[in-house]
Amino acid sequence: MTVTVRTVHDVAGIAAVADFFCDVWQTPRTMPPYPAEVLHSLEHAGGAVHAAYDTGGELLGAAVAVFGEPEQRDVYSFVAAARTSDRGVGLIVKRAQRDWAVQRGARTMRWTFDPLVGRNARFNLVKLGGTGTEYLVDFYGPMADGLNDGDESDRLTVTWDLTRSDGENPQEPAGPAGEVLATAPDGAPLAHSDGDTVWCRVPEDIVRLRATDPDEGLRWRHAVREVFTDAFAAGYVATAMSRDGWYTLERTAA
Repeated sequence: MTVTVRTVHDVAGIAAVADFFCDVWQTPRTMPPYPAEVLHSLEHAGGAVHAAYDTGGELLGAAVAVFGEPEQRDVYSFVAAARTSDRGVGLIVKRAQRDWAVQRGARTMRWTFDPLVGRNARFNLVKLGGTGTEYLVDFYGPMADGLNDGDESDRLTVTWDLTRSDGENPQEPAGPAGEVLATAPDGAPLAHSDGDTVWCRVPEDIVRLRATDPDEGLRWRHAVREVFTDAFAAGYVATAMSRDGWYTLERTAA
């Protein structure tokens, strides 16, 4: 399947992107998580709304980016989503964002995501080759969309070095080693450390867990939060995510 990505400027196109985000975040079209007028304003201010389409014109993915700190030559990816990740649409959209940003002089791109969503962590840290550089506790406060309702909105900031190629064919990160630091809500080890590296596990499917057992999901949130905040305070960053749900956190150079 051929996927085409283009920047969207017209009212109808941006409205379609806003509706797409409603579908992804499971909100009514009357309560969009990212209203069309906000997206249009960001585009008008010098940002970009990228949209991915198949050959029939179906909207498959979208992303919005704005410029951040000028002296740091940084771009902030406001939102990104894809309807069908197995088609590689997410990677195509992020590469289009990167190309747009690099053409305008940016050297880094940042965004946030829910650190409990392992598949997104693997995409951001392994597929793209980004680094988790900041842990934000309850970043948005209470959220009422269909994916996050009832949970606390912790987020992990990703910093993507746009001067390097992404990790399209990465090596699988090593599994956990060393002493057990903490136990997860399911009774199995949550975190290990060998001194130089910390490994932290997330639930297999936090979205499903939130829907079926929100109290258990919140216990996972608090447990992972404690590991990450302690590790980040000690100078670690998140560098990888394994297929079976283990983060790798490594200490940054002094």
